[in-house]
Amino acid sequence: MDLKLIRNLVRIMERGEVDELEIEDDKAGLRVHLRRGPSGGYAAPSVMMMQGGASQPGAPASGGMPLSGGGGDGAAIEAPARAAGIEEFLSPMIGTFYASPSPDADAFATTGSRVSDDSVICIIEAMKVMNEIKAETSGEIVEVLVENGEPVEFGQPLFLIKTR
Repeated sequence: MDLKLIRNLVRIMERGEVDELEIEDDKAGLRVHLRRGPSGGYAAPSVMMMQGGASQPGAPASGGMPLSGGGGDGAAIEAPARAAGIEEFLSPMIGTFYASPSPDADAFATTGSRVSDDSVICIIEAMKVMNEIKAETSGEIVEVLVENGEPVEFGQPLFLIKTR
């Protein structure tokens, strides 16, 4: 991964007031996704290796140098401390969060709801496709962290779940 390329992309974003940029290089098998935060700072870049045309989230970028995002001071951002047995359920994709299957229907999961591995807890719309998201764990919803209709990022916490 060429860090000069990343720096140049950030400069382009700043000058053009671009909030999000994604570039794919199929030959190198690399995808870079940059997004500016609401305060003008940058979220951590998403860099993935692609194998056989499919993205592999979390795969290391070539070049060996880790990328870091944030407000420029280099400080690590720590998650708030959670009670034992409370887990964050993270968004598996970028899209729009929907708590229910339709505007007039009840929410899939609310505070106090019991969920199991196969329970649908929300829908995330991505590119006009409605993706049902399952809990993949058993427990109780302690808190819903996003509002209905809110855009969400890959890896963003959506729910707090007290696991059994």
